[in-house]
Amino acid sequence: MDLGLQQKVYVLTGATRGLGLASARELVADGARVVLSGRSKESLDAAVAGLGGPDHAHGVVADNADPATAGQLIAAAKEHFGRFDGVLISVGGPTAGPVLLAEDESWRSAFESVFLGALRIARTAAGELGPGGVIGFVLSASVRQPIPGLGISNGLRPGLAMAAKSLADELGPRGIRVVGLLPARIDTDRVRELDAIGGEPEAAREQANAQIPLRRYGTPEEFGKVAAFLLSPAASYLTGVMVPVDGGALRTL
Repeated sequence: MDLGLQQKVYVLTGATRGLGLASARELVADGARVVLSGRSKESLDAAVAGLGGPDHAHGVVADNADPATAGQLIAAAKEHFGRFDGVLISVGGPTAGPVLLAEDESWRSAFESVFLGALRIARTAAGELGPGGVIGFVLSASVRQPIPGLGISNGLRPGLAMAAKSLADELGPRGIRVVGLLPARIDTDRVRELDAIGGEPEAAREQANAQIPLRRYGTPEEFGKVAAFLLSPAASYLTGVMVPVDGGALRTL
C-alpha cells in the first residue's frame, strides 16, 4: 500500500527513543523526511544517524515546555527540507505514583510539558499547515481508563484528548486533520521502568500480559506503523479519532 509519504516532512517531538523514534523510522522508510526534537544533542545525533543521516532527518535540541520550541521546530522543517506537512506530538510520561502522593510541583511541571506544551505546538502547527496537513498526539490508554500508579497521567491525558477532539472540529473546515494514538503496554524503556517499580519486573510483565487479549506487549515498530499510517495521506478521511494501539487491552468501545 502506498501511503503517499514521499517527500512529506513531519516534525516529531520527544523522538530520540521509544515511540517517537519508532514512528520516525516508519515515516522515513516510506519516503518521508523528519525533524526530531529531544533534550540531548548526543541522543539526537544518534537518532539522526540511525535514520540515514541529514538527507532524511534533522535534530533540534528542544523542550516541549519551552514556548519557543514550536516555532523553532517548524522553522527547522522549512529551512532544512523546504516544507512542513504535519507533526506528531509526544513527550515523556510524567512522574509515576498515586494521586494522593503527587505534589503540586509535579502536577505543574507535567502540565507545562504534557498538556500546555503539546497544545502550544499544535496551535503553532495549525497556523502553518494547509489543506492535507495533520496534527497527531501520542497520548495513552489512560485517556479511556485509569492506569494504576500513574495518577498524573490519568489526570492530564483525557483532557488533552478532548482538546484534540475540539481541535479537530475547529481545523476540519480548513482540511487539517487531528488524530490521537493511545498506546498501552508497548515494549519501551518507559514501560520497562514502570514494570520495575515494584521490584519484580518479570512478574509485573506476566500479570500485564494476562490482561492483553494478544497475550504480549506490542513492539515500538507496531506502534510506529500505525502512527505513520495516521499521519499519511492514506488516512485522509480520518480526523478526531483516538486509536488504541494496545493488543485489545482496552475493554471500552
